Amino acid sequence: MPDSGGPQRGGAQSERVSPPGPRPGPALALIEVASIARGMVVADATVKRAAVNLVRAEALTPGKFVVLLTGGEEEVAEALEVGLELASAMLIDKLYLAQADEQLIPAIAGTVQDTPVAAVGIVETFSVAAAVLAADRAVKAAEVRLLRLRLARGLGGKAFFVLTGDLPQLEEGVEAGRSIIHDGMLLNSEIIARPHPDFVRTLWT
Repeated sequence: MPDSGGPQRGGAQSERVSPPGPRPGPALALIEVASIARGMVVADATVKRAAVNLVRAEALTPGKFVVLLTGGEEEVAEALEVGLELASAMLIDKLYLAQADEQLIPAIAGTVQDTPVAAVGIVETFSVAAAVLAADRAVKAAEVRLLRLRLARGLGGKAFFVLTGDLPQLEEGVEAGRSIIHDGMLLNSEIIARPHPDFVRTLWT
């Protein structure tokens, strides 16, 4: 069901999700809050509690606030704990990845460039945490590259990610990403087997 922006629980609530993969990165935690004011309090408290990197702390349509942290496994877990305590009833969704794939942060930051594009897969979710969780699972499950991971900004609270790779691997990655999304947080997924060069250029804009 669509995300109305009100407090709800569900989606990517996995406490520790670290499937084996060849490209582990730092731990990653995400807290999605229904109140902008409370979200700011959560962001401040997390970086006060532990030595973590605050990657994102921003208000997003339709009035949600997202806090994204990376760092050492224990430090991120400690920061997440205090963040969840403060989010309380305002919590929409949460995510903790003990070993997030190294592709996630560049894709979120929009710094992925000059990657050859074969087939393209798109997965769209109702929550930010669900998209990050699914993207991590997809790139760990198959030989695919993550091109974009867009989180809620200008999307009415939704999120999506774009993958590329040979078609069989891409299908495997998309299915792996879809399979980990629960509680109605998956909106849609699509595969473009032979993307046109004009369309491919739009992936970087």
